[in-house]
Parts: sequence; structure tokens; C-alpha cells
Amino acid sequence: MINRKILILGGYGNFGKRIAEDLSSIQGITLLIAGRNINKAQTLVNKLTPTANAQLTALAIDINSESFRQDLKSLSPFLVIHTGGPFQNQDHRVPKACIEADTHYIDLADDSKFVCDIQHLNQEAKAKNLLIISGASSVPGLSSAVLDYYQPQFSSIQDIEIAIAPGNKAERGAATIGGILSYIGKPIPGFKNGKQFPSYGWMNIQKVNFGGIIGKRWLANVDVPDLSIYPTRYNVKGSVSFQAGLELTVLHLTMNIMAWLTKLRLFQAWNKLTKPIYFISKIFSVFGTNKGAMRISINGEDGRTTKKIIWTLFADNGVGPYIPTVSAIIMARKLIFQGTNITGAMPCLGLYELADFSPYIESLGLTTQESCDG
Repeated sequence: MINRKILILGGYGNFGKRIAEDLSSIQGITLLIAGRNINKAQTLVNKLTPTANAQLTALAIDINSESFRQDLKSLSPFLVIHTGGPFQNQDHRVPKACIEADTHYIDLADDSKFVCDIQHLNQEAKAKNLLIISGASSVPGLSSAVLDYYQPQFSSIQDIEIAIAPGNKAERGAATIGGILSYIGKPIPGFKNGKQFPSYGWMNIQKVNFGGIIGKRWLANVDVPDLSIYPTRYNVKGSVSFQAGLELTVLHLTMNIMAWLTKLRLFQAWNKLTKPIYFISKIFSVFGTNKGAMRISINGEDGRTTKKIIWTLFADNGVGPYIPTVSAIIMARKLIFQGTNITGAMPCLGLYELADFSPYIESLGLTTQESCDG
């Protein structure tokens, strides 16, 4: 582990800075905090340095520049962690460059196509004994760890329902908003009655009671890799759904209206308005709470008996934005301290267990709730 360099792309962003905060505690590594703005990178380095065990360096790097591939080879990092979303409009230039540079790779992508298509790089990654992981985030990283934990309790799974409801005061990045806007009102993967069918982004709105510290929240369809992967992975007989929502009713319903305008072909390019919409969201951030939740519901059979398990993760005090970073942190630490006997390019599935996530529940002050019927 001597002098291993870990490069975080988007290292001062909403998720990157949280990963940097965690990994900076590791002695014997050099943490390269990178992005297009060297001043923002240096500001984070200055903030973390007083308590850091790792060596910290700020770098200016643009993944879209013509020199990126050569820059990466020159740096020769042990691992690249790519947090620079939105991933909806990206190709695989970064993981491809990592393979050329003999570098392990992890990203926090949540786009179905980006995550699922990472497998096209599998043979190239294997040839160089590299681990290339996409989707090391809440989905499909954490959601699959939860489902893998509970799957043995079912003889067959009928339905999987996953929902995420962040608090309005929780810090959010423009990349997250831009990702949603890229598919709002547009067809996204769906699975119902055992068959694939087209769904639409930010539609099919409903209010669901999460219980616990957040109660009822509005939800709507979002595009995540889970929708494409889980029907086959868990041999689902019925449906797989994934929804997310905004805490403030006015914002949630406004997004639904925007989705309808897109579906009716009255306006198509909401993602071009990411900056002003992000600015508006910041204005509304004084309202609502900093409480959020993630819920996974599994309905099926245990032998001849119907069974339903609901696992809910609650986040208070604004710690919700840390949750999407934990999968990447877990996998980065595994690579740094243990290396890997797995090589290839793959979505973040079956690479860590729910027990690996448990220490972060305590350290972040998260709480979980489980209910079982049957």
C-alpha cells in the first residue's frame, strides 16, 4: 500500500468531498482531489489536511479534455473514483482510460445504460487484472446488498419495490438534478406482470407512508439500473419498481407537470435548464426538513406461505447525502487494504455484504427498521 495514489474525479463535489473526507483518514496513501476548478480542490485539501492521515493534493483535471488519457497515465493512480455526474450523458471514456492506464476504477453512476453497459469492458479489464465497478452508490450497490441479504428467506420473489425520499434541506448537487432532468417525462425501463414495459420518468406519482421520522412522502418514477438488472437477478415473477420524491409538495408536483409537458412533446430539453432549476431548489432549501429515508420492500413466498419484508433506512441531521457514497468507500477500502481476487468490469452487485455497510449506520447516526409479514 506504500505510496498508492487514489484519484477522486469531482473530488470537491457533493459526493466526492464526502468520499475524500473518509479516505483521508487512511495512512500510507496519497489522495488526489481533482476537478476542473483547482481553487475548489485546494480549498477542500486545506480543510481536510489538519486531521488527515493521507497525503492530500489538489489537481485540475477535465475528463472531457483531449489530454485526459495521457494525464491519467502520467499520474498512474492505483484507483480512480469517478463522482463527476450526471452520468446520463456520459460515455465510458473514463473507465476506458483507466484500463489503458492500468488503474482500478469505481464510479457512483445511477444511469441504467451507463451501469449496465460497463460489462462491455469486461474482457479488457480482465486482461489487465483490473476491477472496474459501476454503480457503487445507493443503487445498485446498497440496494442489491439488502436484497442479497434477504433473498434466502424467500423461495420465490413476486415483487420488489424500492423508494428513496431525501429531505429538502439535505445538500444536493447540480449533477443530481441534471441527471433527473435528462429523463423526466421520457421512457425508462419498467417491469410489471413478469414482463418488460416502458415507464416514464417522474410520473405515476403517489404518496407513501415511510413511517418513522419522515412519515408520508410523494414519490414518482426514476431511472436506475435496478429496473434493468433485478428482474433477472432475483427471478422476479411480478414487478420491480423504483421511485423517488421531493419532500415539498409544490416542487414534486411541479416536476410531474414538467414530465407531462415532455411526454406530450411540448418541451423536451429540461436538462438544459439545470443551472436555473438548481438555483431555484437552493432558494427552497430553507423549507422542509433534513430527514430522509430509503425503503426496500420484498414480496414473495417462503415455501407455500406468502411473505413480505420491508427494510427502511432513516437519515436525520442532514446525513442523507453520505449514503450514496458508502458503497464506493467500502469498495475503495477493500481494494486498498485487501486487493482483489475478482477482475473484470461489472455493476456493483454482490461485491460487498450488508454487514460491510453496518459500521456506517452507527458512524453516520443512521437508523434501520425491519418489518416482516408472513
